[in-house]
Amino acid sequence: MGVISAGTTMLDGGALDSGIPAGAMTLIKTITASTASTVSFVDGASSVVFDDTYKSYVFKMIDIHPSHDLGRFEFQVSTNTGSGYGISSTTTAWEATNKEGAGTALRYLGGDNDNSNSTDYINIGYNNGADNDQCMAGQLEIYNPASTTFVKNFQCKVNNYEYSNNSMHFHGSGYFNTTSAIDAIQFRMRYWNSGSGSYASSTINGIIKMYGIK
Repeated sequence: MGVISAGTTMLDGGALDSGIPAGAMTLIKTITASTASTVSFVDGASSVVFDDTYKSYVFKMIDIHPSHDLGRFEFQVSTNTGSGYGISSTTTAWEATNKEGAGTALRYLGGDNDNSNSTDYINIGYNNGADNDQCMAGQLEIYNPASTTFVKNFQCKVNNYEYSNNSMHFHGSGYFNTTSAIDAIQFRMRYWNSGSGSYASSTINGIIKMYGIK
């Protein structure tokens, strides 16, 4: 059975007609981190493509594991091929949690989980646990980073097996307040050091895959 719209064949025998454009999700680069201080994808370096070749870029984060409890996984971008990271962003985030021992919550996060036209790194998953079986997984998507007309929107969703044995589903989104092309991204891990009452550097273990979607 065929499907025809305005004289154009859309489907024929259950298959999309060859004349109809379809998006393609292409694996660009896989980085496997082992106690890495940062993980970066830079256009033109190490076979990375991060330009107008694709309209959106997806980063799949698999089994992300910190070296410390209370890990906070963050990212920032660059408009000068990684010479500097710190583009102003405005963001928002919320979470849903469920404990192994029962007890649920749904809340808007606010606080340092939100940027307000700030150049800080952006939280995309916190309270990560350092136990051997604890990890975080999810994805981040950045839309049309090569645009020189519009700001750059992004969104992320992750699930995290937290240090306190919770399942935490985190959603974050926002935009980078720049009309310059974004051509690099960097991920890092920090953790809450209760002794100093501040965040300190940690390291990343896990896999990050970069895809392009036309």
